[in-house]
Amino acid sequence: MSGRHTGRTGLGFRLGRALCVAVVFTLTVTAVPAQQAGRIRGQIEQADGAALSLKTRDGQTVSVKLADDVRVAALVKASLADLKPDTFIGVAGVPLPDGSIGAYSIHIFLPAQRGVVPDRHGAWDGRPNSTMTNAYVGTVVRDKDGEAVTVKYKDGEKKVLISPETVIAAVAPGTKDELKPGTGIVIMASERNADGSVLARSIYLGRDVAPAM
Repeated sequence: MSGRHTGRTGLGFRLGRALCVAVVFTLTVTAVPAQQAGRIRGQIEQADGAALSLKTRDGQTVSVKLADDVRVAALVKASLADLKPDTFIGVAGVPLPDGSIGAYSIHIFLPAQRGVVPDRHGAWDGRPNSTMTNAYVGTVVRDKDGEAVTVKYKDGEKKVLISPETVIAAVAPGTKDELKPGTGIVIMASERNADGSVLARSIYLGRDVAPAM
């Protein structure tokens, strides 16, 4: 979409200065004697049934075991045109000096996740000093630096700037069969097993777009 290329340099500069600044699954996990491992991002190197070898983005190799009830969701390509008013989205971005957010990733939640995934704004571990905002799209406007949307969540409202580099994806149902070598994933909820491996309980996989959150 040609409109998204407007102001690329301005937004890129603001994001650069700020850097020098889900599906999020809600799970009820029975208490077990395992350490919470949190989110892990990487690419599958090997897959053997419920066992995966994952190369993380910092270059480490991690052994991953899939929980019997692991929840898998896929990410598929979407566009700015899909961000219609009242769409429930997750915005991973970097706070800018004026209080707005420079988005590097936006994912559109499934309709079934409305009212289940909490709408809120808080710290995120996707990039240094980044945030995640789960919110509802208000208006889509043309900002002096490009495209922008206003989003509203329970405790507030944010302006989100979108650049040509912002990855926009939609969440779709996924299956364990899609967890193949070469697939990029984000393990959203996991536990550390006693043997050092990771027990994955919920996963995003990139179907035709790399997970960017």
